[in-house]
Amino acid sequence: MSASLLFDLALCLLLVGTAISAVTGRALFASIAFFITYGILVALAWLRLDAVDVALAEAAIGAGLTGVLLIGAWFLLEQRFGATGEAPVPAWSRLGAALASGFVSVMLAFAIVGLPADGAGLNEPVREHLAGSGVANPVTAVLLGFRAYDTLMESVVLLVALVAVWSLTPDALWGRSPGLAQHARPDGVLASLGRLLPPLGILVAVYIVWAGSDMPGGAFQAGTVLAAVWLLAVMAGLAEAPRTSSLALRLSLVVGPAVFLAVGLAGAAFGTFLGFPVEFAKAMIVGIEFALTFSIAATLALLVAGPPRQAAR
Repeated sequence: MSASLLFDLALCLLLVGTAISAVTGRALFASIAFFITYGILVALAWLRLDAVDVALAEAAIGAGLTGVLLIGAWFLLEQRFGATGEAPVPAWSRLGAALASGFVSVMLAFAIVGLPADGAGLNEPVREHLAGSGVANPVTAVLLGFRAYDTLMESVVLLVALVAVWSLTPDALWGRSPGLAQHARPDGVLASLGRLLPPLGILVAVYIVWAGSDMPGGAFQAGTVLAAVWLLAVMAGLAEAPRTSSLALRLSLVVGPAVFLAVGLAGAAFGTFLGFPVEFAKAMIVGIEFALTFSIAATLALLVAGPPRQAAR
């Protein structure tokens, strides 16, 4: 048995073990920790399958961002329900969730068993039309070329999610900064990381977007990196979250979907909505990716910050 096979078997066992621990644990915070660990292991599994783009998205969004959101929700539950941070969950609710999860698992198993035996999938059609997409990365070609309409809707759905969060804000607090005021020691570790990591994070994000046309990367991965370094600067007390009434903030939220839609309408002049002429396709796709990066970063950061609140005194 090769070392590679042993590693894959160990990874599968860890995936199953962490998944079971995440859904069956009695301590809510421990379940969240297992969920984050599960996301990291899933990212490693995607790497083993040579799906680097999916691995980047899983590590950044599935484990990182979602983990932070769950920790924030746990903190709010702790404030409301006491030291355990857990609300009582009725037995029927647990049973319903278990049945729904089991049903989804069975459907996924049937879908996997029903896949063609050769496993070719859509690889060949994508390769055949890759030259006409203007980019060399097949994932980017699919997301921004072959199914660009779906990607446009995904960016809009993300924005709608933020609108839903802001809709929870009491009228008296509307227009203020999201989240609570952050305070950190000027000479502490958090403040030092807040000064050191943002410039590096910006460089990494720009590279991920630029490389995404030919190599693994893209707007969602880069936007998550930018959101993380912005949140770090806010948590370190080096920057303040902008007011929700800020015109610049609102423009940054809509610039990505707006540019995407504008380019799509321009493509309609050439015969196809969201269709790009081959000679301009790469420039258009990269432009859309950069615009989406700013909107995704702002939206994700504000989703983590939550609705506008009364500043801590």
